[in-house]
Amino acid sequence: MKRFILSRPPDSDGFIRLSGRDYHYLVRVRRLKAGALFPALLPNGAEVQIQVHSIDGDTLVGECLTVDQRCQAPTEPFLAKRCLTPIPPILLFQALPKGTKMDLIVRQAAEGGITEIVPFASEHSIPKIHGGGEKLERWERIVREARQQSGSGIATAVHAPLDMDGLLAYWESIKAEQPGGVGLLFHQDPVDEGSLHGYLEVMPELTAMAIGPEGGFSPAEVSRFLAAGFKPVKIGDTILRTETAALYGAAAIRIILLESASWTYRSQQKIQ
Repeated sequence: MKRFILSRPPDSDGFIRLSGRDYHYLVRVRRLKAGALFPALLPNGAEVQIQVHSIDGDTLVGECLTVDQRCQAPTEPFLAKRCLTPIPPILLFQALPKGTKMDLIVRQAAEGGITEIVPFASEHSIPKIHGGGEKLERWERIVREARQQSGSGIATAVHAPLDMDGLLAYWESIKAEQPGGVGLLFHQDPVDEGSLHGYLEVMPELTAMAIGPEGGFSPAEVSRFLAAGFKPVKIGDTILRTETAALYGAAAIRIILLESASWTYRSQQKIQ
């Protein structure tokens, strides 16, 4: 179900006032009139129903009618993003690809329920880090549009681009907060015999997947990821484009985690 993403919470009386892009989308694109209801998500992830109170000039005034109490005041970043999903967070560490491929990766990741997207400059990345302010704003806009189109209840965040040192330092800070998390290194060559099911058999606190750019990771980068505790994964016998690998890996992880209760139960039955 499509849900409008609110950039700010209602005021103390439960009203919101929308203008600009939000007004255009609701009034010009969706053609909502006074009295119409539409589902929305608050910035903290709570689900609400908004009733259009009035449309005056270039401002829409809406009233918040219902609130999902499950996610009223999240404080921890990962816990806040977990409250609307039955599975732990999935993070995408994406090496910067060429051209506009990152836009597509961001859109697909948001539609697929990825919790956080962390772009980084790999050794084989052609784009380099230059502040990233305008790109970050565009990616955040793409995430919002993708969530509204798909109805995803996960507040996908996009991190500012990092270099390799910054990425691994960020991973260490995540592991300090979530020691039960698992890092997965998707590689074009078989580095180990491990499998996704094996790594995810015990539900992790979070899962971080690292995807390389065109040309893949260098041997030195693979060594650094493995030293940081990442588990190497190769799925199938084909080499995927970087934008395909991100979607492919995220979908595989999400399906395994979503269906873990059923396949774990059936495995136990066979053993008995």
